Amino acid sequence: MAKLAVPLLILFFLLSFIPSQAALPLHTPIQKDHSTGQYIITAYLKTPLKLTKLLLDLGATYSWVNCDDYISSTYQHIPCNGSLAKTIIDYGCMNTCDDPPGPNCGNNSSIFIPNNPIKAVDYRKVYGVNAALVDSLALPDTQGSLVSINNFIFSCARTGFLKGLAKGVTGLASLGNSMLSIPVQINKAFSSSPNCFAMCLSGSTSQPGLALFGSKGPYNFLQGIDLSKSLVYTPLLFNPLGRDSDPDTHRLSPEYYLGLTSIKVNGKVVALNKTLLAIDGESGFGGTRISTVVPYTKLQSSIYKAFTLAFLKEAASSSFNLTTTKPVKPFGVCYPASAVKNTQMGPAVPIIELVLDRQDVVWKMFGSNSMVRVTKKSVDLWCLGFVDGGGNDGPSIVIGGHQLEDNLLQFDLQSKKLGFSSSILSKGTNCTDFKFSTGKI
Repeated sequence: MAKLAVPLLILFFLLSFIPSQAALPLHTPIQKDHSTGQYIITAYLKTPLKLTKLLLDLGATYSWVNCDDYISSTYQHIPCNGSLAKTIIDYGCMNTCDDPPGPNCGNNSSIFIPNNPIKAVDYRKVYGVNAALVDSLALPDTQGSLVSINNFIFSCARTGFLKGLAKGVTGLASLGNSMLSIPVQINKAFSSSPNCFAMCLSGSTSQPGLALFGSKGPYNFLQGIDLSKSLVYTPLLFNPLGRDSDPDTHRLSPEYYLGLTSIKVNGKVVALNKTLLAIDGESGFGGTRISTVVPYTKLQSSIYKAFTLAFLKEAASSSFNLTTTKPVKPFGVCYPASAVKNTQMGPAVPIIELVLDRQDVVWKMFGSNSMVRVTKKSVDLWCLGFVDGGGNDGPSIVIGGHQLEDNLLQFDLQSKKLGFSSSILSKGTNCTDFKFSTGKI
């Protein structure tokens, strides 16, 4: 087993060689894997470049890739005694490599401990210290040419870390608020580009959504619609005691939180304990987080109870006249699909509103985002796509992937604000309506 030195400052990266003619934004498709509910980014890695599928994680500090069969002519380890700059993350030093030298293991090399957000992996059983590497990452620009970041920093990971990930996925793509995330490393490569990225998830079984890096717009979809003009902005919040945070160095968690102040169902405020909506300064619990690795929005138990009671009452009113049926796990509220009308915005059910930092900053969720179709054997249901998240030992609300679909989200990391569109189905478009250029190697 490698010997670990005391935590050090990480090597601050210098990103080099991006073609000057690259046309921002860079982009990549995001495909939903329906068997797992996971969202998958495709990127080009290694030399020669190879298309690689990575789990999209908005809350990760750094990306990681399975290196057990990693072949590239350009990868390099990060020397423990190399140039040091900013404190990015605590890490160790692999003084002596007990395995044959290779991507996973190098003498006097910096290491990471990868995190699998889907299924907890005991890193001690899968050789938990893994080499930090620099290698080439490439994404298409708007002209269809692949643009390379030659010194992209990520972590190796053993095959055991892939537990629970969708078939064909060989790692994780970090889009968190971290110096080592993909959008921030792209920003460092383009000194003149804005430090932001946009994301539009699709629930389609065949057509992808997308991520866009290095541009605040325009975001032109088919029919000539520029969705940047539809964005409403709210502050992004960061948890000083959340995942991968470090109070000693004042490093905040890379996860994205929102300042939710109330929830409305059919225009009526849900009665709930509002202290749960703020991040507790002593424990880091509470607050509202955005996640792409949680399939459906999770609500702390008391919030879930109040929310579902409010939804049941409004759905049973004369406006909708819906009667529940036996629910299907993990959902607690379901209706016969035959009883629910269909609209442009999905099933006709009470509108859910997340009221954010001001009363006029409202994220609306229509039936397409609030309801989930469940069909199996003789069952055909529409179920409320919110689940009981349990007690008070984490975020009070985690907004899940289903609730994000067909919503354009812009994460402005410089200004620390989120731009959101609510459902773009109201604009006559969806997240599959972006015209991708083919990457040219």
